[in-house]
Amino acid sequence: MTDQLSATFAALADPTRRAILARLTRGEASVSELAAPFDISLPAVSRHLKVLEAAGLISRSREAQVRPCKLEADALKRAYGWIEHYRRFWDASFDRLDDYLAELQAQAPSPTDKPRTPKP
Repeated sequence: MTDQLSATFAALADPTRRAILARLTRGEASVSELAAPFDISLPAVSRHLKVLEAAGLISRSREAQVRPCKLEADALKRAYGWIEHYRRFWDASFDRLDDYLAELQAQAPSPTDKPRTPKP
C-alpha cells in the first residue's frame, strides 16, 4: 500500500475527482448528485469515490438507501503542508534571485552615463 500522501496526490491527479471534491465543499451529496454533471456511469463515479475514500479525502455514511459523501479536509491539510514546504523554498530562491538582479543593476552603467571615448 502506498503512503497516505501519495494516495492523496494520486486521487487529486484526476480532474473528475477534483470536480467531485469541489462539489463536496458545498456540503454532503449522494452518488447520483455527484454523478449528475458528468457523462459517465454511476459505477465509474463509484470507482472515483472509492479512490477518494481510500485517500481519506471523503467519507461515506449510510442513511437508509442513500450513502452521502462528505469532504474530509484533513487529508488536504497534509498535502498542503507538504506543498507549503516547497513554496517556502521557491520563495526564498526567488528572493535571492531578486537580490542578485538588484546587485547587477546597481553595478551596471546608467543609461544617462556618457560613453567614454578612447583617447587617440
